[in-house]
Amino acid sequence: MGMEQVVLLPAIPAAIFVVLALFSALLPRRGDWLAILGMAVVVVLALAVAFHFQDFFALGEFAPGGENAYAFDWLNLGNGTFQIDFSTYVDAITVVMLIVVSVVALMVMIYSVGYMHGEPRYGWYFAALSLFVAAMLTLVTAGNLMILYFAWEAVGLASFLLIGFYWERRSAAEAAKKAFLTTRIGDVGLLIGIILLWREAGTFDIQEIIHFAEAGGFDEKYLTIAMLFLFMGAVGKSAQFPLHVWLPDAMEGPTPVSALIHAATMVVAGVYLVARMLPVFDVVLVARDVVLYTGLITAFMAATMGLVANDIKRVLAYSTVSQLGFMFVALGLGSPTAAMFHLFTHAFFKALLFLGSGSVIHATHQQEVEHLGGLWRKQPITTWTFVIGSLALAGMIPLAGFWSKDEILHAAKDNLPVFIVLATTAGLTAIYSTRLVMLTFFGEPRDRHAYEHAHESPPIMTLPLLFLAGCAAVAGFVVYDGVGKALGFAGGIGKLIYGHEPETFHFDRDLATFALAVAGAGIGLGVIYWWGRAERATRARSWAPELHALLVNRYYIDDLYQTLINRVVLGAAAVVAIFDKRVVNETGVDGGAQTIGWLGLRLKFLQTGRIPNYALAMVGGIVTLSLVAFYTS
Repeated sequence: MGMEQVVLLPAIPAAIFVVLALFSALLPRRGDWLAILGMAVVVVLALAVAFHFQDFFALGEFAPGGENAYAFDWLNLGNGTFQIDFSTYVDAITVVMLIVVSVVALMVMIYSVGYMHGEPRYGWYFAALSLFVAAMLTLVTAGNLMILYFAWEAVGLASFLLIGFYWERRSAAEAAKKAFLTTRIGDVGLLIGIILLWREAGTFDIQEIIHFAEAGGFDEKYLTIAMLFLFMGAVGKSAQFPLHVWLPDAMEGPTPVSALIHAATMVVAGVYLVARMLPVFDVVLVARDVVLYTGLITAFMAATMGLVANDIKRVLAYSTVSQLGFMFVALGLGSPTAAMFHLFTHAFFKALLFLGSGSVIHATHQQEVEHLGGLWRKQPITTWTFVIGSLALAGMIPLAGFWSKDEILHAAKDNLPVFIVLATTAGLTAIYSTRLVMLTFFGEPRDRHAYEHAHESPPIMTLPLLFLAGCAAVAGFVVYDGVGKALGFAGGIGKLIYGHEPETFHFDRDLATFALAVAGAGIGLGVIYWWGRAERATRARSWAPELHALLVNRYYIDDLYQTLINRVVLGAAAVVAIFDKRVVNETGVDGGAQTIGWLGLRLKFLQTGRIPNYALAMVGGIVTLSLVAFYTS
């Protein structure tokens, strides 16, 4: 299979979605095997596309030809005045996303067989997963912005269905609505940005827009506004400040959904979009600065909130938001290599952590980390794979997170304020990841009932954990040219994804030593404060109760939004409702009908059936018309 047939990748899960949505009740095991088989085929085809890609771009020279793009007219109005092509485009960014989405989705589906066993809507769950994967694969292979936007919205729909899978629970239904509506705010901006780009460039094709921008075809102010609107879509989908509030609540969905949507696929769609359009952002550096500082604020804020969260999945959710901030910082600094590299490694270790948390929940039916503890005795595989994922997240060598986070720090080293904030955030990451491990797996059990009933998950769940742990351990080595060449590519990831010219990785010993010292200090503090009964952490909480309350209440941003909704949005809606009722309905619609009815009721008495009355009326009319004619002439 070559790059020109990449359209088959989303077509396979899309077809499986239709089959499972209609006929899952008639299939053995509700069709889970069909979804997994289809996803396995997609993984094989994605790898085939990757190998064709490395042949096509020999020696890492990006000289796109006809084989990496495919297009046909989908909509053509006015003899080309408004034209949308159904097109695909494959480059290194696409290849990375295809591997991440397909491999993680396959692991999640296999894991789900054990985790979701016995669910009444088991078949629909796999149907919705297939729909999501189809939409995501369409998004990352889209060659023009309108197809990308349609897939973007389909991803939002599928995530709404999966987050609200347990719709009978009010919290899940509310979380699904919150995610859907919050991301729609960003999506409106994305659509406006797309329209603004099309209005000037006359095309939706991504590569043509990039060439048009680089050639100076856009007015600078106009392009800045367009790219800021475009970035709004990335802010919403990737849960960046101030639209980050939906992601922690989205943990109401099944845990495998969290691993797929909120660690490796949907939430990185914004990173993918900015990376894809980065040459245009480079033309207007103001927009790129917005990307940088939005990511920086998000990374730090989310890390601080992760320090105090008690729900195991919410801690990981805040971690995801923070790590996405790291990726946007890299993009804002003009380093797509570091951003996509961290996206690649983060997908594996964060999916591992989410699935590990699902193994804990499956065994204990408990999500509050302060009620857990001592599980390493009952769940050794879950424990040690979770530890690997946590160390990778903290940035410990030689795990994947070290290499990719080091690349981001390397990109920021010439910007001292940004570097300091990133290094501080990296230290906080090590602290909260250690806190999570200590409270969940070590120390004495705090809930004896949960502990006594805990057990290791079945192999169908632990095998994906072991596979992802292996990926979290070795995925970072693709930074080296030798590893990249051994895999059949032109070199390391810097030779595949870059801004203006290929990059060769050079190990900066001083920077690496500093990063390891920060991570080690964070881990050490985590162990000291949460060892045993976590007495030091309890005392620290009492020293600064106001700060603790600020973090627990998520900087009161959700409360602020709720106040705005209650007092502004609902207040304005009440005024509109009163106007609609009193003026539009009662006066305009009902009033007009009632007036006609009243007039008819009164005028009917003029119909007496007596000829003299009618004659008198006719004479009166003639006299009136004569007087009007006389006085107006």
